[in-house]
Amino acid sequence: MFVYEKKLEYPVHIKTPNPKLANLIISQYGGPDGELGASLRYLSQRYSMPFDECKAVLTDIGVEELGHLEMVGTIVHQLTKNLTQEQIETAGFDAYFVDHTAGVYPVAASGDPWTAATMQVTGDVIADLSEDLAAEQKARLTYDNILRFCRDDPDVTDVIRFLREREVVHFQRFGEVLELAKEKMNHKNVYLCNPSFDRK
Repeated sequence: MFVYEKKLEYPVHIKTPNPKLANLIISQYGGPDGELGASLRYLSQRYSMPFDECKAVLTDIGVEELGHLEMVGTIVHQLTKNLTQEQIETAGFDAYFVDHTAGVYPVAASGDPWTAATMQVTGDVIADLSEDLAAEQKARLTYDNILRFCRDDPDVTDVIRFLREREVVHFQRFGEVLELAKEKMNHKNVYLCNPSFDRK
């Protein structure tokens, strides 16, 4: 069971609408390396993780990614709140607006809607944790790319920098978990997460 604390992990207070920037940042909501996919990846992988400490990290980070999804959604909402017709058209936000008005929809900056095909859950300890390391680096890179376009708005850059830093921390944690999992597998003399296979 989850307990929902009704506040963001990091405050979001954006004063200036910018639908063009929202069109880019939304990729971290529903893009291929965004927070929605990250959360579902880790919360799904935890079921087949045989080691309690590793399962706990997958759960903790998966839940935190839900909080990041909420933050990104809040950024997009605040950047697109009370737009004029001219702002919508000038920013190239019209195509999104036709389908979703100013609702926050899980989509990539390219316009492709979110799909579970962008994430992987194999049930294999090494494969899944390696996927997680790569996912965190790709998310960090996406935030790096977003930062190139929002330098002029400190209200946005401040939050994006926080989110980027959390990707770095998650990468470090998954690196530690991968080493711990390998150590436990060596100790139990098992091949990956399936105890029916003896390592040769």
